Parts: sequence; C-alpha cells; structure tokens
Amino acid sequence: MVTPGTVTDTELLADKRDTLLVALHRQGATYGLAWLGLTQGQLGLTECSSRELGTWLTRLNAAELLICRDDLPDAVRQARVPLTKRPSWQFDTALGLRKLCEQLRVAGLGGFNAQDLSVAQAAASALLCYAEHTQGRALAHVTTLNVERASDLLELPPATQRNLELTQTLRGDDSPTLLSVLDTCRTGMGSRALRRWLTYPQRDRHTALRRHEAVGAFLEHGHDRLRDSFKHVSDVERIAARIALRQVRPRELTGLRATLAVLPMLRESLPAQATPLLAELHEALTPPPEIARLLTAAVAEEPAVLVRDGGVIAPGFDAELDELRAISQNCDAFLIDLETRERARTGIGNLRVQYNKVHGFYIEVTQGQVDKVPLDYQRRQTLKNAERYITPELKAFEDKALSAQERALAREKFLYEQLIDALQPHLPALGALARALAGLDALSALAERAATLGWTRPHFAKEPCIEIEQGRHPVVEARLQETSSGPFMPNDCRLDANRRMLVITGPNMGGKSTFMRQVALIVLLAAIGSYVPAKSCRLGPIDAIHTRIGAADDLANAQSTFMLEMTEAAAIIHSATEHSLVLMDEIGRGTSTFDGLALAGAIASHLHDKNRSFTLFATHYFELTEFPAQHTRALNVHVSAAESGDDIVFLHEIQPGPASRSYGVQVARLAGMPAPLVRQARATLEALEAQQRAHNAQIDLFAAPAPAAAAEDREPSAVEAALAAIQPDALSPREALDALYRLKDLQGKSA
Repeated sequence: MVTPGTVTDTELLADKRDTLLVALHRQGATYGLAWLGLTQGQLGLTECSSRELGTWLTRLNAAELLICRDDLPDAVRQARVPLTKRPSWQFDTALGLRKLCEQLRVAGLGGFNAQDLSVAQAAASALLCYAEHTQGRALAHVTTLNVERASDLLELPPATQRNLELTQTLRGDDSPTLLSVLDTCRTGMGSRALRRWLTYPQRDRHTALRRHEAVGAFLEHGHDRLRDSFKHVSDVERIAARIALRQVRPRELTGLRATLAVLPMLRESLPAQATPLLAELHEALTPPPEIARLLTAAVAEEPAVLVRDGGVIAPGFDAELDELRAISQNCDAFLIDLETRERARTGIGNLRVQYNKVHGFYIEVTQGQVDKVPLDYQRRQTLKNAERYITPELKAFEDKALSAQERALAREKFLYEQLIDALQPHLPALGALARALAGLDALSALAERAATLGWTRPHFAKEPCIEIEQGRHPVVEARLQETSSGPFMPNDCRLDANRRMLVITGPNMGGKSTFMRQVALIVLLAAIGSYVPAKSCRLGPIDAIHTRIGAADDLANAQSTFMLEMTEAAAIIHSATEHSLVLMDEIGRGTSTFDGLALAGAIASHLHDKNRSFTLFATHYFELTEFPAQHTRALNVHVSAAESGDDIVFLHEIQPGPASRSYGVQVARLAGMPAPLVRQARATLEALEAQQRAHNAQIDLFAAPAPAAAAEDREPSAVEAALAAIQPDALSPREALDALYRLKDLQGKSA
C-alpha cells in the first residue's frame, strides 16, 4: 500500500527533500507529534503548545499527517498538509510506549529522554501502526529515536521561514532561496542533511562550533578531492531503508558496492585529526568489510533492472545456478549441431532449427521440401510457406532447456532473498555510514561556499550582542553576480545591551528590507554551523528570530491584510524575549494613517520597554524618528539615496540618523506611472509639506495614556468630545488633516 508519507521508491521521491509521515495528537492544551522518515529510518517525538504547533508543522513539512477523526486544529488547516484520519482508539499512550520500546529494542525510553512525553507516545502509537500496516512488515531499519524540544531549538515561526525564504520563495519556488545558495552538495543525502540543519537550528552553540571547526579544517587542508570522490557515492540512506523493507533493486546494490569501494579514497582525503567532528566522521567511514565482500561475490557486475529478468547473481557465487545457466547457454551449440546433422540426414539444404517463446524449439522446412521430411518428424505448426516439426531428440532437449531456465530464475530469486537476509544485520552500520556521508557532504558544501563567496567564521559571545561588519544578503548577492548587476553594498549592524533597537527609515527600494533580512540570515547561518557573508561577525545568545514583513492577506482563513499583520505582530509581542531578534517592516500600513501611526508607536514602545528584544524596526512614519529621543536603547538609521532633478539613485547604504524624505513620488515615476499623474502627486506633496512647516504640529506618540478612572470622574472637555466624534476609518487624508487642525484650535481655546 502506497500513501504520500510512506513512498519508498526512489523514482517517486524528491532527491533533496525528506518525505515524512507525521502523527498529531492533542491532550488538553498539549499537542504531541511523532514523525517517521521511512527512507532514512528517522523516528522523532516532540510535544508543544498550540502557539508552537504551526512552527512544528512548518518545520516538519509533512508529506502526510495522521490525525484523530474528532480533532482538526486551526494550525493544521493553515498548513495545508495531506490528511489521513485515524480512529481515536489508535492514539493510545500505553500502546505507543510498548510499540516504541519494541521498535527500539529497549525496556524503557529513559535513555532517549522521552519517558515524560505521554502525548507524543500516543501519537507514535498511531504512527507505527499505520507504517507497519502500509509496509506489511516490521521496520527493521528504524533503531534510533530523536527527541526534539522547542527549548533546544532556535525558534523559527512559520512567518519567519516564509519571509526569510529559507527553503521556498514567497511564490513557492525552490529557488532563489537561502538553501539553493548553500546547497552545492554532491549527493541527495547531503542536500537533505543541509535542509535539516537549516530548519532545525540548535540554540546551544556546541554543535555549531564543531561544524565551524570542521569547515575551517576543510578550508585549510582543501576539500576538492573529497568533493570529487562524492561523485561516485550513491544514496546509502535510502538504499539501506529499501534493504530493510526488502524492496531494494539489484542496481541499487551495485551502487552501494561502488560507494563502499570509494570509501578508502574518502578517508584518505579527510583531515581526520584536524577536529573532533571530522575524527568521528572518519571513524564511521569504516563499515564491516563483510558487506563489500558479500556484494562483490553475490551481485553481477551489471545486473538486470529486476530480479525476474535474471542475470542478477554473479557467476561463481552458486554452483547449482551456474550449472542451470550452462544448460541454457549451451543451447546455441546444440541447435547448430542438430541443424547440421539433420541437413545431412534429410538432404534438405535450407532446413533450420529455431526457437521462440511461444512455440519453443522446432525444425522449419519450406513447402517445396516437405516430401523429403523423415517419418520421425512430428508436425508442430503449419505456415503459409513452411512447415514446423519436432523430433523426439529435440523435444527431450526442449524439456531440459526450458526447465533449466525456469529453475535458474527461481534459484536466482531464492539467492537474492538470501542476500537481503544476510544484509539485515548490517543495517545499523549502513545507517551510521549514511549519516557520516551526509554530514561530510554538507560540511564540504559549506566549506566550498565559504571559499567561493568569501564568507568568514562567526564568533559567539556570552553577553547579548549582534555585531556584524560589512554584512551581505547571501541570496541577493548571488543574484547580482548571476546577472552581472554590480557589487552588493555591505552594511554594518551593531546591537548590544544598551542599543537594542534600530529605527530604519528611507525610500522604498532603498534596501531597508534587504538589510533587515540579511542580519537575520547571518544569525541563522551562524547558528547552523556555517560561515557567514560578512567581514566579521560576533553574536550573543539568540533564542528566536521573529519577522513581520510584507503585505498579504489570508482570505481562505478570513483574515484581511491588516488582520494578518496584527495577528503576526501580536504573536511576536507575546513570544519575543530579550534574546530574540525581531524584524518589523512597515507595521501599521493596512489601516488609516492615525491608526497605523498609533499602533506602530505602541508596538515599538512595547518591544523596547517590555520585550527588550534586538529589534530592526523599518517604517515610513517620520513621526517615529522621534522615538529614540525618548527611548535610550533605540537609535535612528536610514538607507541613503541621492536625488538629481527628477532622478533618484539608491545607494543602499545604512547611515546614522533619520531619513530626510521618502522619495515615494520618484519611485512611482520609476515604476512607470504617467507623467501627468506624477506631476500632480509632486504638487500635492509640496503643498502638504508647506502646510506642515507652517503649523509645525507634532503629536506625542509615546506619552503615557491618561488613567481611565480620571476620565470617568469628570465631564469630557471640548477637545475630548470632538475627538470622540471623529471616525478615523471614514475620513479621507484631507478630512483627517482638517480634523487635526480643528482639534488644535479647540486645544488653544481651552488653554
């Protein structure tokens, strides 16, 4: 039985993407997740809250999700995963614990730190039952368990993974993304490992430091020879899984044999003593020699595609098979000899002895020579111009030859099954080998990227900080190089305990979003163990990357653009800590000017005062440039642009201080707006700016709100009454400006 999450045929699988079967179970406010990758023997468990569920579903990217028939959380609807509903009784904690212990061959789950995950164990019950049912056998290659906890991982909410375009673009394409830039792996195993590193970044720095050391060793000692050797490496991970499921094809075994043959070259080209991680990988590149000896002796040099076609078992491996093959292979000599003797005996010069799969062996005589046929010839078939005969001698040979072919195929199938049986005890060693090859391939790809793109090793600090000198956006820089569009403009970013927020202003297309995203990508690359696109990089502890970027709606889930924006912002406000990196891009655009400005100011204040997160806050509200004057840990910066007449040149450089103007009219002209429209917009802009200079009124966005009780104890003033009568959503910009002037006049009279 084949389902989306249980496909194992390599021709039906994406080479660079894991195919995961995931089960989800809820108990109270806790969700348990269990996942299984049949093609790599990967089994995992985790538990999370409803707030974290969307992050886990995005991270796992399930090919098929098993859920209880009575429960469908909102996060599942939004994830748009193929669903398979299972009865509620299959999600049983006791059964899940028993099946996990049987699968892993242990007495308990304490050694995997999973004994307290009762909800995830219930999910594993349905998962393992379903997988065994669809495969029709036990999962012999699943021998390890990964327990993931949100507290151990750098949090990457769905919005962050989408906005940073880690593995997919906003349009859903696989390129250009961060993964497409990083992935120069030579094998599918390496590509899949690199994808896992990118979506499961560890919060603890130990793993990243070990990978930094390994990448540095490759850069010092060279990695070209190692990467060239990977051209001869097959997908051991998936081959091992298909051996365990007894679905492996002959040519996959020859690929495994070729991989084992190239291991000595890999070991020689690996600087094993340079770092502890490379030493561990070098050790795993020495599987038991019995595997190679068995494959060399048993499998033919160039076997058939399928066992039923024959020619799979190597000559000399089995004496009985060789004898049966000899009978079949001697057919031609016997037929030639028989044809020669019968021509001489009968005097029929054009007599032929032949064979086909329908009628077997026969002697063919043309109609003109039929009168010369001996009495011992028995007619088998009459044709238009010939007669076909069989003789007792030919019939006896036919029985022997055809029987030998059938017996040879049956013997070959039996020997192939025995070969798969003999490989079963070596599955753990093949699994370890696959993991080592995948890790080496991914590390060497990171080293190649660092050398080719000029990336540097990041350094970690204990104190809170993000210090990036001449940082670059890896994807944008790669696209500029591909299109020969000129060099990328690098920029610095410095945040620390006393400087936690940058208020970024400047024109559209100036590079605000690029700058923000490149900081986040550099932080993420450092966390997975990669070198980074910067002259230097020093990072303190980071527990999450949160983003609120872009303008889009989610009509399928009844969320407008502004509602989606506020929902994502609220999630950040509730989740971000002082060790989080927050990107806020143009918050407050989806409503009226005053509403948006008020919300943007309040959100900035909350992030600065309460969350105290490292925050990059891009905005077109010039009123927010007053924010740093009243908030000591915030600083104004802007992206520079130069104007010459009607033309504008974007310099893409981050400079201190607020921007002087937005250049929106110039950007509209570059976009192709009609010239009369642009002239009208410029005239209106100049008039509005003149009015603003004349009145020079500025609202204090950051003053503390008046206590509610005080407002209830007195009659509202004229200003408050006029303010209450205003309906902001119904006002045009001009009407809003007039209302502001009226409020100003009333305030003057009351004073």
